[in-house]
Order: sequence, then C-alpha cells, then structure tokens
Amino acid sequence: MHEKRDYLFTRLKQIRSQLKNISINDLFTLNPKRFDEFSTSIDDMLLDYSKVHINQDVLDSLMQLAKVCKLEEKRDSMYKGDKINITENRAVLHIALRNKPNKPIFVDNKDIMHDVQEGLNKMQKFANGIRNGEILSSSNQKFTDIVNIGIGGSHLGPVMVTQALTAFHDGPKIHFVSNIDSSHITDVLKNLDPEKTLVLIASKTFTTIETMTNANTAQKWMKKALGEENASQHFVAISTALEKTKDFGISEDRVFGYWDWVGGRYSIWSSIGLGVMIAIGTENFADFLDGAYEMDQHFKNAPLEDNIPVILALIGIWHINICEYPTRAILPYDQRLSSFPSYIQQLDMESNGKSISSSGDALYEKTGAIVWGEAGTNSQHSFFQLLHQGSQIVPCEFMLGVNKTDTNMNEHNDLLMANCLAQSQALMSGRGISEVIRVLEKRGVSHEESIRLAPHRQFHGNRPSSTLLYKELNPKTLGKIIALYEHRVFVEGTIWGVDSFDQWGVELGKELATEMLSYVQDNTKKDNKNIDSSSIGLLNKINSWRK
Repeated sequence: MHEKRDYLFTRLKQIRSQLKNISINDLFTLNPKRFDEFSTSIDDMLLDYSKVHINQDVLDSLMQLAKVCKLEEKRDSMYKGDKINITENRAVLHIALRNKPNKPIFVDNKDIMHDVQEGLNKMQKFANGIRNGEILSSSNQKFTDIVNIGIGGSHLGPVMVTQALTAFHDGPKIHFVSNIDSSHITDVLKNLDPEKTLVLIASKTFTTIETMTNANTAQKWMKKALGEENASQHFVAISTALEKTKDFGISEDRVFGYWDWVGGRYSIWSSIGLGVMIAIGTENFADFLDGAYEMDQHFKNAPLEDNIPVILALIGIWHINICEYPTRAILPYDQRLSSFPSYIQQLDMESNGKSISSSGDALYEKTGAIVWGEAGTNSQHSFFQLLHQGSQIVPCEFMLGVNKTDTNMNEHNDLLMANCLAQSQALMSGRGISEVIRVLEKRGVSHEESIRLAPHRQFHGNRPSSTLLYKELNPKTLGKIIALYEHRVFVEGTIWGVDSFDQWGVELGKELATEMLSYVQDNTKKDNKNIDSSSIGLLNKINSWRK
C-alpha cells in the first residue's frame, strides 16, 4: 500500500508542476462544461469545486489515492462499530445518534440503537416538559432562560447550532458559559433571574476544571438567591458520572448520559444538544438529526466520484500536501453561521492535528490544515486583502444559502449573494496590469499615474475556492452540513493514516496547569525546580501586581 500511495503522491506533484502553466481561467476556456463536471449535489445542496486548480487527471489520481488508502473499507469499519479509535480502543459512532431505530449498529455484539433511542426519548420528554410548563422552577414558574456550561465540544457545538438556528427558536432563551475567565460567567448571570433560570452542566466525567469551576459558581449564585433546597431544581447534568452528579445535588432523573463511542467534538447529536432541543423544539431537532442521517447515507453509499465529503477531503489533501497551502479559510455568507468556522476549527484541528500515524510511526507528510475564517461580508473588510493580494495562497471555502427566513429583506440577500459570487470570481480571475491601466484611465486618471498605480492594484488571481450552495439554512440543512464536515475530516485522516478520534495533544497543558496553580496561589512556594525561568519571572510579576 505504501509504495502505491507514495507513487500517487509523486504523480500528483508531477501534475501540479504541469498545471502551473495553466490557470484556472484557462481550464474553463479549455472545457466549457467544467462547472457541470466539477460540481456535485445532494438534494438541495451543491458543491461547486470548478474554481479549484485541478483537472481530471488530478481528480482521477486523488480517487485512486483514496482507494489505495482503503477509504471504503475503513469507512465501512466505522459504520459497523469496529474500534477504529485505536489509542483508546473505542468505536466511533456519532452516526448512530442520528441513525434510524430499526437499523441496528453493534458494539461488542450489542445493538446500541435501543440505548440511543431511549436516550433521545428521555431528552424529548424533558425538553417538552420545560417548553410547555410541565416542568417548572422551584417557585412554580416557567423557565425563561437556559445556561449551558461546558467547554470544547460541550460548548462549540451547542453555541454554533443555537446561533445558526436562531430563526427556529420558540423556547427559552439559551446562554453559554465556557471560559474559566470569571468575566464570562459574571456577564451571563448578571442579567438573569435565578427563579426562572435552568443550568445545564455538560461534562462527561464531571471533572473538567473549567466547567466545574463555572458550575460551582453558578450553584453558589443559585443557592444565594433561592436557598440550598430550591437550587437543586435548577440544575441538569449531561454526564456519565452519576456519583459526582449526585454529590453535586442533581437527581438521577435530571442526568443525561452519552457513550464512550461519542467524541466530544462529535457530540452535538447526543444529550450535549439538550439545550438546542429546548430552544428549537423536538420536531426541529428531529429534522436536524434527519439531515445528518441523509449525509451519512450519502457518504456511505455514493460512489467516491460523486461523494461530497470525499471530494471535499481530497481537495484538502491536494491543497495541503501537493500545493503546500497550510491553511484553509471557511467563509459562510450567513451571519447566523458566524460561529461555524470556530466549530470546524476544533473538529478539524483536534482530529487531524497529529504527527504520529495510527501505527505509531512519525509522519513525514504534513497533516491537518490550519482552519480559520469568518462570516461574509464582514470578512471582506478584514482579511480579504491577504486572500486577494497576499504572498500566501489560502484556499477558500465559501458557503451560501439562497433563501432566508427573514421576510421582505430581498435587497440584503441579493447583495449578500452577489458579494459571495463576486469574491470567488475575483480570487480566480484576478486583474492584470493592462486591465488595471484601462480601468484607471476610464476613470480619468492620467496614463502616467495609471502606470504608477497599476502594480498596487493588480490581482494575480488563480486562487482556488469552492462553494457549498444550499437552498435555505434550516435544521435539516444544518445537520447535513455538519455531517459533511465530520466525514471530510475522517477521509483526510484516513489518507494521512492518523487516528482522527483521540486528542492527546490537549493533555500536557492541562496536567501542567494543575501544578502551576499551586504556584499561582502560593507566592511563597520555593520548590520550583520543574518550572522554567520564564514562568518563574512571570509568576513573580503576577504576584507583585496582584490586588
């Protein structure tokens, strides 16, 4: 396998060298049907990758690479419940959370779909109870506000989905606390009425230091306002640590668990999404799951050549490993998806930010893109200067919804769509020196001044982008989009040969923080032989400035 894989990487680099003499514009000129041949769709969603600097030879070689790396077999292993998270000996089955109950999935010879459905039913019953007033606060009032306390996957997923589906909110207002910085929880709680507030604490082990510190602060706030006995009625745990949740004062019927085959960054489909379900309702949440299920089926069954997650992933391999573009920009032209780049940043970089293969060998190829981005059109007025004229090429992934839920706002939406399409065109086409001079002279600028200004106003173009076009941002569409990116991460990890489902890189800093805390809290502690001189210097300055 390794020899064939290495050959294909070499072949792709050879094609890349040949393509340098042909622009993306030229590829459209050579092939009038390029858009039709380099785009693919599923229902009301289309991926246009015709503005990526590839030809059919590139695409064919990338597909061969996927097959040589046994993508289809490894994908099928995930769907079967095999323990593909090899460093933790776990199955990887976020797909089960949106699977249909009558389609069994086995882990250790047990069909897990009964447990999944039971968990979903418990969520639905509770969410409906909060929404319709069957479950009331300690003062017999309806809950008007939900505070979700979590971090990482227990925060980024719920906050992104809640924001994205703002138009579908008809339940209590949901707020989020993640940062251990006291400002975060202070700013959230200060405007809330504790008598009408429900707090969700999302931590599988109920030991996450940031989450539990914030949870304890919320509990003190609640007890001060309502008394110790009443406060317990205002807390819910999303956890599997029943002893710890009991010690915290949360009754078992208000504890919602999930399974070790659900990674944190893949957990929005589980009880981690309880706050979302309360905000948008159980029917909309069911649509959200259905959208992901449809993408799961597409990824599982569509030929590689028409498979949207596979194509998007292989383009990523092309850009990182062959073109040597280390970053990618996620650019949703939808304000309600403004948190989506941060969500994908964790999904992608925590999954594939590895330098060791699944077999324990050092990797000599670059793995994992540096993911960043912002919602358009705001981003056009910040970093698009670098995208268009900078010395580094950044592949751009545009996202655009055709219809909005807002009524009588066509002018806004037309301008939004025009800007998205124009930016991808400008990145590809650019503007040469002679065209710049012609435009300036047409505006009345003298010939000499036009020549002087032309280099500064030149756009080299030939900068790749793709566009994910969808009919409307609704729960089902959002489910499809998230599942698309989950599977894209899996495909890229498979090509690189890494375990995309562990995250040991976050552990060392957390471990050292525990030790460092003792020095922060005790400035007389002298046993600092394990701390570097920079940290000692910073600790000394911190202690001299503390109030």
